[in-house]
Amino acid sequence: MSNVDQPNASAAPEGARPDPAATGALPVDPPMRASRAAPARPAPRRGGGSVALAVLLALLAVAAAGYVGWRQWQQAQGGAAEQRNVASLQQRVATLETTLTALDDQRGSLNQRLDDAAQVNRSLREELLGQAERTRHLEDAVAKLAEKSLSGRDGMLLDEAESLLRMAGERYTLFHDAQGAAAAYALADQTLAAVNDGAFSSLRQSVNAEREALVKSQPASQAGALQQLVALRGALATLPLKPLDSGATEATDAWSRIRRALAGVVSVQRDDGAPLAVADARFARELAALDLAQAQAALLAHDAKGYAAALQRVDAALASQFDGHAPAVQQAREALRQLASQLPANAPVQLGAALGELRNLRAVHALSPAPGGSAPSGGARP
Repeated sequence: MSNVDQPNASAAPEGARPDPAATGALPVDPPMRASRAAPARPAPRRGGGSVALAVLLALLAVAAAGYVGWRQWQQAQGGAAEQRNVASLQQRVATLETTLTALDDQRGSLNQRLDDAAQVNRSLREELLGQAERTRHLEDAVAKLAEKSLSGRDGMLLDEAESLLRMAGERYTLFHDAQGAAAAYALADQTLAAVNDGAFSSLRQSVNAEREALVKSQPASQAGALQQLVALRGALATLPLKPLDSGATEATDAWSRIRRALAGVVSVQRDDGAPLAVADARFARELAALDLAQAQAALLAHDAKGYAAALQRVDAALASQFDGHAPAVQQAREALRQLASQLPANAPVQLGAALGELRNLRAVHALSPAPGGSAPSGGARP
């Protein structure tokens, strides 16, 4: 009977104990009940899928709740950061507003200062214009006084410059004194530089051009040539002459023997009683010295032809009257040739252009109308 009741017992709900009274079975001991109930343990496996599903859903719910909480926390953190940024921006805006207010105040003060400066500049400009007007009136008055006081001075300076230019031209024409004429032109240039009238400033160029031409026309070695001529004049007294009256000639022809034979019978003497050789020596040296003096005078007078002719006469005298084999005579002739080669052959300088230009300018300046302040003085009379 116990075998028949077992299926019913197994069909009972899970976890329900069978009633011994209902089943009519005898009560058994707990060990025996456990041994009997052991084969029915796999039955609860039928509900394991629902438990797992419930656990999974619970985990998903917990994860969703955690994610929602994390998102809310992130949003809370972002909101706090945004609030801090907004607070900092508001602080910056407040600072900018304060700065702009201060800049507006400074701009207002600067505008006020600029207005004050403009007013001061306007007043200073008016004063400057007034001063300029007064200065112009003073300049006009001083110019009128200067015209009256300097007119006579300028005329005197122009007269002096004209006289210097005329004197330089006459000195060069009469005496060929280029150095003196150049000095006169330099003084005329200084005189023209002191003239206050600007119309005569261009005249100085002409004066300087003629002065430079005079300076270039002077021989560069004139002083050296004069010294050489003086040295030659001093050396003439020591130069040896040719043996004109010496009786030591060795001649064996008939005429020579006849002259020697008649020398003791007929003798020729000068009136002054001097020997013939001594008189000829003095005469030759004096002629050569005179020619050298004439060469010096021609050199100072810039007479090229007279200078060259005098040097040629001295050279001819040295060749004919003095001993050509002596070294001193040869040196003297060589010095004469050098002096003749150093003589410049420049054409005479044409002067007078500056003087003519000065006279023309003075004539034009005299014909020019008088200043505005002086013209009515002569025509105001009835």
